[in-house]
Amino acid sequence: MVRRTKEEALQTRDRILDAAEQVFYDKGVSRTSLADIATQAGVTRGAIYWHFANKGDLFTAMFDRVLLPLDELRARPADENGNGDDALARLSAMLKWCLHAAASDARRRRVFDILFLKCEFVDEMGPVKERHQTSMNEGVGKIEEDLMLAVQQGSLPADLDTRCGALYLHAMIGGCLRDALLLPERERFGSRSDAFVDASIDALRTSPAMRKPKRAKSE
Repeated sequence: MVRRTKEEALQTRDRILDAAEQVFYDKGVSRTSLADIATQAGVTRGAIYWHFANKGDLFTAMFDRVLLPLDELRARPADENGNGDDALARLSAMLKWCLHAAASDARRRRVFDILFLKCEFVDEMGPVKERHQTSMNEGVGKIEEDLMLAVQQGSLPADLDTRCGALYLHAMIGGCLRDALLLPERERFGSRSDAFVDASIDALRTSPAMRKPKRAKSE
């Protein structure tokens, strides 16, 4: 009986999260009330409060069901096999996977659409903004770790400004995700994502703007 009760509670929680995802997507976060979500889920507002403290808490739980692309990067050790793997090739493959997954997975697309286009970080959504900022900072740090390892392995120039490169790649991925949501389907954005990543990696190798500033010689 206890096990069934726990399973039923988890099923109710998942139904609430599914409903929140759909209503947030349809109406936007600020225009969605807990009553709207309760109606969509077929539960009472009390049932929602049993599982979630407020709308921000509910949003975070919905959001956590789908890892952000750079959360995927953050979750991986810099050299996960400890055997000198090609860090640049691994990073490039992961960036491409992030963009392809966002294009092909319907749930990811809905959640990214809500986060990037239909969410105002105000009032109870403040903690969500903080969580997103933390994720972004850690994602940039993860990319820089891989770039530093790639420099050590000789696949990127020794004078690469790895922080600049990490911020550049992070902005490229974020921009691609937003553009893919906004551009017409006929642009076939997803089919070009590999080229965007390859071009960005080439820029790290060749662009003078990606080099560390040269120190002035002391007189």
